Amino acid sequence: MAAYIIASVEIKNPVDYQEYSKQVPAVIEKYGGKFLVRGGKVEQLEGEWLPSRMVIMEFESLEQAKTWYNSPEYQAIIGIRQDNSEGSLVLLEGYSPV
Repeated sequence: MAAYIIASVEIKNPVDYQEYSKQVPAVIEKYGGKFLVRGGKVEQLEGEWLPSRMVIMEFESLEQAKTWYNSPEYQAIIGIRQDNSEGSLVLLEGYSPV
């Protein structure tokens, strides 16, 4: 069953963050993931949550998403994101009608 990583990211240092942005797509692809949303306009419909930047990635399974996140390649660049942005990431299992 598909799994999704959803990130709400506020970039604090756009110049240095660019290095992360350049490197991360190849690492995601290597582990079978793909971007469904990467930035773009955010419009608030209800509530008070209004993130400045959203990213949604799809992987074939929870296990594959965790493998990507814990991979040596991603761990080598995660610090660039963490040092130059603030945000949250969540991993969730996709929906499968029974």
